[in-house]
Order: sequence, then C-alpha cells, then structure tokens
Amino acid sequence: MLSRLDLRGGFTADALADSLPRAALDIDAALTAVRPLVADVRERGVEALLDQAERFDGVRPETIEVPAKAMTDALDSLDRDLVDAINLAIEHVRIGHEIQMPEEKSVEIVPGGRVTQRWIPMRRVGLYVPGGLAVYPSSVVMNAVCAQVAGVGSIALTSPAQKEFGGLPHPTILAACALLGIDEVYAAGGAGAIGMFAYGAGSCLPVDVITGPGNIYVAAAKRLVLGTVGIDSEAGTTEIAILADASANPRFVAADLLSQAEHDPAAASVLVTDSVELADAVDRELAAQAQATTHAARVREALTGPQSGTVLVASLDDGLAVVNAYGAEHLEIHTEDAERVARRVDNAGAIFVGPYTPVPAGDYLAGSNHVLPTGGTSRYSSGLNVHAFLKSVQQVEYSKEALEKITTPLVTFADAEDLPAHGHSLQVRSASHQ
Repeated sequence: MLSRLDLRGGFTADALADSLPRAALDIDAALTAVRPLVADVRERGVEALLDQAERFDGVRPETIEVPAKAMTDALDSLDRDLVDAINLAIEHVRIGHEIQMPEEKSVEIVPGGRVTQRWIPMRRVGLYVPGGLAVYPSSVVMNAVCAQVAGVGSIALTSPAQKEFGGLPHPTILAACALLGIDEVYAAGGAGAIGMFAYGAGSCLPVDVITGPGNIYVAAAKRLVLGTVGIDSEAGTTEIAILADASANPRFVAADLLSQAEHDPAAASVLVTDSVELADAVDRELAAQAQATTHAARVREALTGPQSGTVLVASLDDGLAVVNAYGAEHLEIHTEDAERVARRVDNAGAIFVGPYTPVPAGDYLAGSNHVLPTGGTSRYSSGLNVHAFLKSVQQVEYSKEALEKITTPLVTFADAEDLPAHGHSLQVRSASHQ
C-alpha cells in the first residue's frame, strides 16, 4: 500500500531531506490566503469573525462569546466514562508538565554582586483547538494544563463554530473547558481566530502567546502574526515516522501508521526500515487493517498520498540519518535496544520508545504533550511545554563595594569600544567621586 523509496544504494546528506516523502504544502499560497482574513479581523473585529464563520463553517453564530451556561450544560450531558477519561488525561498531563517547571536560581558573581534567573509566566495566552474532521477535547487538555502549570493568569480558548450545534464549538470541547475551569471561550476558527488573539476583537483582548495545532492555514496565520505575539510552533497536519528493524511486530507498526492516517487525508505515515521482509509484512497488515477501520477512505488517501511511504535503508545507522533528516512530529522506535537507539535521535517532536509506546498513548494519556512541530520544524522547535508560557528574566543586584571591584576593568572595556560614558556611569558611583 505504501510507496517505496529505496536508499539502500546510499545517499548524500544534503539531498536526503528533499527526497523523503513529504506533503506538498505551499506555505506561501497559504500565507496569501490568510493575510486578508487576519487583516479583516484586525479592522472589523467581531463582524469579520462572524462573516468568516458563515463562509467557512456554514453557520453564523449569534455571538463569538460562548456563554457559561453552554459549558456547564455540555458537561452535564457528557458521558460519564468520557468525563472520567478527560479527568485522567488532565491528571497525567499535569504530572508530566510539572517536571518541566524550571527553578529560580541565584549566583554570586563577586562578593556583593548577584545575578538571579527568574521565570515569569505570560500575562495572557490564547489557546487554539481545531474542529475539522474530528473533535479534540484532548487538545483542550494539552494546551490548558500546560498554561495552568506555568502559572498563566489569563487564559482564552477558541474553537470553530459548529453548524450542528447552533454556532457553538463542539460540546465535548466545551465540557473539557468546564472541567479545566476555562471560562473565556470563543466560537471562532481558522486564520480569523488567530487574528482575534493577536489583535483583539470584541471582548477578546489581545494575548501575548498563541498555542495550539491546526491545519496549514492556521499554521500560516500563526507565522503571519509572529512578532506581534509569540507562538509555540507551526503545528500543522499530523505525521508519524517509524524506525523499525526486523525485530518489529508488523501488526503493531501498521496499526500505528494507520492511527495517524485517520486524522486527515493529508496526514503523513512514513516507515523507515532496513528489512524488506518487514516492509512487505507491514503492507499486508495495512491493507487488512485499513479496510476494517471506520475512516477507510480517509486512511487510504493518506497512506497512498505523496506524504506517506516506506524508506528502505541499508542499515540502522542509515535509518537514523533518515529520521533525523525527516524530523517527524511523532517518531516511534521499533528496534532492538530501542531506548539506546532513541538517544541517537536529534530531530523529532516526540519520541515513542519500544513496541508498547504507540503514538496514541501520547495523544491522550501518557502525560506528554501532543501539540508538536510538524513539517521538519522539529530541527529548531519543540513540542508544547511550559516554557512556551514562561519568559526568563535575569535580575542583577550589586552593592557599592561589589561595583567598585569591577569599575576599573569595565572602564578599560568601555574605552576599548569607544563608549566612555559607559565607564563614567560606574566612576560617578566610586568612592573617589563621592
């Protein structure tokens, strides 16, 4: 079922990234498409958001603000087993993110001269939760718990208006907000919602940071407003890569490739292996499992698209070179001594080690975050974590005596850079100038 790229004859590192299966995403075209939508929200505010909901979501909400009663009603009507599952996710994700919190540290540079590293939570953040082919209360958990652990004071959340729910976001999204105590929720989606967070609209005040996954248009809008606000990463359509050797279980590998393919016809599922026998067995399993799955048509389109495929390599070392060049959002390791192999991976949004750590565990209950960089951006960006909601500030404090000890070398330094006023600012404080 998967197309094949045979690299067993060797490859050059420079050409590797461009040769791998990858979605043909035109970010420039997406930027062109979203620029007027964001500008319209900046200029017309709520009216622009309502117009965009009518155009893209097929419904014109009465208001973008979601009333508190809608959230409590959604929670009251939610299946109790799902309530328990969401609460368990909240508990696990909170534990998994508390270990990320950095500690304030202070060091004495010289006697009486001290530098303190402080971590300050963002004042206000905007959380985006998609609402396209599926409903994602898990994304509410991933975004909101992370912000809460970081200590953010003001949290706003938005999700697209749904025609079948009278212009409100999906009730499961609203119920998750209620469980988390998120009471500022908006019915707005797509690029316009990103513009709302960046520039404000109606009762929604501008935020400092926007986080959350979305399609290419949401990712493009986040890139567009970067600089006006901070963003987590450009988390677009999902992707999974699996590095596997002959010891891997083909049923497990196929099931995990399929699990991400059901997200979206543009989802990417990539197998990297040095075993042709495994690749053949995975293809057979994919054919059988895809036929039996609920979203068979969507899965088949994703698995047969240019963004998916099997990459054959001559060795595990070559496989590691491939997955590091690919920089997958999700990377599974199905090899002998998988933990050791995982330690050799430099580029991945999240790494899932061994046959009993499938990506869906991380999507919901493993305690990690599922908002991850896509499209190879894991080379330079991280998955959502508390640092997205924190900024570091160095606090410097010197006594008179401590400052006097560094005055002479500082004046020398300043004079060498032809900035004598820098040195003078210390000299006027020295004992000789009192």
